[in-house]
Parts: sequence; structure tokens; C-alpha cells
Amino acid sequence: MPSQRVGFVISEQFLEHLTPAGHPERPERIRRLLEYLIECGLKEEVHHLQPLPAREEQICAVHTGSHFDWIRKVCESGGGMLDEGDTHAVRRSFDAALLAAGAVNVAIDAVLNREVSSAFCAVRPPGHHAERDRPMGFCLFNNIAVGARYAQQKHGVAKVAILDWDVHHGNGTQHMFEEDDTVLYISLHQYPFYPGTGAHSEKGRGKGEGYTLNFPFPAGTGEPRYLGAFTGEIVPALIRYKPELLLISAGFDAHKDDLLGGMKLTEGSFAKMTTLVRDIAPIVSVLEGGYHLEALARSVESHIRALGLR
Repeated sequence: MPSQRVGFVISEQFLEHLTPAGHPERPERIRRLLEYLIECGLKEEVHHLQPLPAREEQICAVHTGSHFDWIRKVCESGGGMLDEGDTHAVRRSFDAALLAAGAVNVAIDAVLNREVSSAFCAVRPPGHHAERDRPMGFCLFNNIAVGARYAQQKHGVAKVAILDWDVHHGNGTQHMFEEDDTVLYISLHQYPFYPGTGAHSEKGRGKGEGYTLNFPFPAGTGEPRYLGAFTGEIVPALIRYKPELLLISAGFDAHKDDLLGGMKLTEGSFAKMTTLVRDIAPIVSVLEGGYHLEALARSVESHIRALGLR
């Protein structure tokens, strides 16, 4: 029988990825989660998993070798700006990014080996904006994409579903798998909004056509419309697809209190969305956005409890 424990991956090494003062994707996001774990009693209820850094070949299963080498060299030289304006790196960012991607792989091992029933990865830097050969949107490596390919290559998983409810569309994840019918990508996001992708008409290409499902919502959208999309279209699509593993790009920046988004969800909304999909396939959930520290902490707790804690 599989364990009914929920796995949890976090590391103080994620604090070593530093961003400039005032940057929303800051170490305090993880620091506050660590504190909140103790305050709400969650630390004693989850099963802690020890993250390990991803190997180069695991990163390069979805990224180009030149992308990997460039980020490594920038960090080795002391860091700098990685894109046009908001993706920064310091010397320790490369190691933190490898650990973030590797944490997802560790969680996948634990779930698929039935050591835990599901898992949440509290990682940074986030990943879903990172393209095959381009960092962007605070993201260096695409953590969830690395995990999807790892599950397929290491565990022989035939079909992976990725559910992305970050307030921003996961352009990197979509583009990596848009010609692939072995990965179903589903995104709910504010639109039009950064990064400008994620229109309803974007449905995949070639043999991947129909395996990308976008739900672009206007600013101000709240829980009823999100839940309507889940019950009306998303849950039926997942049931038809029959994934062997469900990965969640769990951004919590659609919360009504968030600094970057304009949506109206609450921590309870994330719990309800989780509950609607938790019995479809084993779940590994990966932190993306969420920049109001208290809203983020409460939302993560609600999400984890809905994954399986009673």
C-alpha cells in the first residue's frame, strides 16, 4: 500500500538565490514559508524529502546545452541580468536553480515509488517562464518541464499532465511540449497579461495539437469562473487523457492580495481546485509565483492540506 503522507521539499539553499532590493521574487518567500510551517503545525504533519541537484543531462532533456552553459558561466562570473529586465542571478543562483529542478525529481521519485501519496516542492527560482534556450520572468530552468521529462525517462511514465494555475501563462512549459502528445498542458491565467501568450486559440501543433488547453481570464476573475472551468472542462479533459502523473505549476499570485496579479482568488480557492483534481493521478506540485508573503503562506498550507492532510 502507498504511504498516505504528503511529501514536502524545501531547502534554505533556495535563500541563496538573491534578487535586488524591492524585487518581488525574493528569498523572504521561502523564509516565510519555513516560519509558517512551524506556526501552523504543518512541519510535523508532512514528510520531509531531501532535495538533490538536477544533473546536467536532466536539465538538457528540455533545455539546450548552450542555455545551461550560459547560465553557469554568468553565475560563475558573479552573476548579472539574464534577460531584458527582471531575471537576475548571483554566484549561488546556478546551484539554487539546479536544486530547484532536482527537488522536483526527488518528489517524483517519492510519489511514483509510493513513499508518499503526493508532494509539494517549495522551490525558487521558479521555472514555468523559462524557454528551451532563454531565461525569463524570474525563471532560469523550467523546473516542472525537467520533472515531466524525468518522469518519462526514469520511470517510463507514458502520459504526464501539467496543470498551471499561476496568474501568468507558462509560456516556457507550453512551448517545450506544444508538439508532444505525451504531455497535456493546461493553463488558467490572467489575459492579456505578461508574458503575452496563452490565448484560447493556442492548442498545440503537429501531433501535439489538442494537447494544450488555455483558459485566459480577464483581470478581476474570481473563484466561480475558475471552478466552473475545472468542473466543466479541465477535470473532464484530465479524465479523458488518463495521465499517470499530474504535475501542478502552483503559482499563488492569482490570490486577491497578491502584488503582481489582478485576480480574486483566496487560499480557499486553491484548496477547492486541488480537491477537484487530487484523485485523478498521483500529484507533484511545484511552487511558481506568489508574492504577498502571508497570502502565499496561507495558500500553500491550504493546498497541501487539500492534497491529502486531514
